[in-house]
Amino acid sequence: MSDDDALANNPGISESALAELHDQLFGWALSRCNHKREAAEDLMQQTYVELLTGKAVFEQRSSLKTFVFSVVQNLSRARFRRLSARFRMTQKLALNDTEQVAGLALDTDTSAIWQSVQMLPGRQRDVIELVFCREMTIEEAASVMSVSVGTARVHYDRAKKKLRQRMDGGLADNMPGDDL
Repeated sequence: MSDDDALANNPGISESALAELHDQLFGWALSRCNHKREAAEDLMQQTYVELLTGKAVFEQRSSLKTFVFSVVQNLSRARFRRLSARFRMTQKLALNDTEQVAGLALDTDTSAIWQSVQMLPGRQRDVIELVFCREMTIEEAASVMSVSVGTARVHYDRAKKKLRQRMDGGLADNMPGDDL
C-alpha cells in the first residue's frame, strides 16, 4: 500500500484494498438488507462514510476483510434496531399501513438451496453465507458475527446438518469442511 493510496483518517486502509473487497462487501450488505438493493447501497455508503471519516478505525487486529465486514454487520444491526423501533411505533399508533417501514419484508431467492439457507436460524444462516458466499474462514466469520470460534463452528456444523436433511442427501452432501 502506498501513502497516496491510504485513507486520510484511516491510514491502515487503502482505497485499492477497499475496491478489491467492494463486490463481496456489497453481497454481504445485500444479505443484511433482505436483498433490497437500495437499502444495501445505503448501507455501503454508510460503511464508506464510517471508514473515510475515521469513525471506524482499522487497528489491524484482524484482516481488513474481516474488519470491513464487521463494520457492515454492525451498521446493519443499528439499521435493524431503527427499523424495529419504527415498526413498533407504527403498530402502537395503530397504523395499518406497515409498508412505510422499509426493509422488513423478506425477499427470497427461488432456488431450493437458497430457500433452505434462508430457513436456517440467524447465526447458522450468517456463518454459512460468510463461509460459502463470502469466502471467509470460520474464524473470520466468528469475528464478523462477534461470537467465539467454537460458537461459530457449532452453528456451522448445525447448519450443514439441517441443510443436508432439507436437501434429502442431495447437493448439501458435498459441502466443504466436512472434515472439521
